[in-house]
Amino acid sequence: MTVAVEFSSVSRHFGAVRAVDGVSLQIAEGAFFAMLGPSGSGKTTCLRLISGFEKPTAGVIRIFGEDVSDVPPNRRNVNTVFQDYALFPHMNVADNVAYGLMVKGVGRAERLRRAEEMLAVVKLDEYGGRKPGQLSGGQRQRVALARALVNEPRVLLLDEPLGALDLKLREAMQDELKALQQRLGITFVFVTHDQHEALSMADSLAVFNEGKIAQIGTPEEVYARPATRFVADFVGSSNVLPPDMTQRIGGPAAWSSLRPEALRLAPAEGAALAGPVTALRYLGAGTRVQISTGSTEVAAFVPAGQPLPLPGQNVGFAFDAADLHVMDRA
Repeated sequence: MTVAVEFSSVSRHFGAVRAVDGVSLQIAEGAFFAMLGPSGSGKTTCLRLISGFEKPTAGVIRIFGEDVSDVPPNRRNVNTVFQDYALFPHMNVADNVAYGLMVKGVGRAERLRRAEEMLAVVKLDEYGGRKPGQLSGGQRQRVALARALVNEPRVLLLDEPLGALDLKLREAMQDELKALQQRLGITFVFVTHDQHEALSMADSLAVFNEGKIAQIGTPEEVYARPATRFVADFVGSSNVLPPDMTQRIGGPAAWSSLRPEALRLAPAEGAALAGPVTALRYLGAGTRVQISTGSTEVAAFVPAGQPLPLPGQNVGFAFDAADLHVMDRA
């Protein structure tokens, strides 16, 4: 495996604040890698460390084996797509895309030719003469992508680029981004706080919390086998059960995770988990049914079309033993 980006015990401190605290990771060449976490978890600072806009307080950053810890941004073979796109409003689309080539001294005819080629890649080949203000949010996002890609970076950094789009457009752009990355084969490093974006697009992801990596793995590994209570709570929706309850339902005396979709309704008598219904939440594709087991609230996802209990009714939840995930660390 060729490693595109490597962090070795990297930290970035701002006074007493440890924005990034001893992070080590490897991102493979050609991967779509997501950095996922809440605001202030360190993911965006890591992206800025890769781009060179921040310098590490400690540790080493390598891009394709080269130590770039002290290399300025303009000498790194990476480009960044920002959430606000940062397009020049007075320039047309083609000139926006060609701007980086102009800075590098590429002749006008050549840079416009390459800009038009890249606009065709992002399906905007007929929009070169328009101004950014004449485009939709999704189109402006594609222009920002084309501007970053025209410089042929080996690593493309994306800082929550879909955050300003509405839900339907964001979902459509997720598919387009993934397809574009697969077609070009460039390493994408994608920062987001949206778990659905990370799970649906990434080949692998790192979940950040308080400047550290809580878990690294494929989306399937992180979702099905969260390493900590934080990961179980943050990535998707989960029932995080304390050791005494885990033991009561057949597991060891340790913290565990049960995803709501792994639970199914059952008669209260004899059920491993049972109690009165405290909430019913309609979610379109199904309903979230929540019960109180005394010390802990537990929720199940009931697909649309299945019978639902009434509020206050005593019901049970059944599950397969394989779906009870005992977490390695608290």
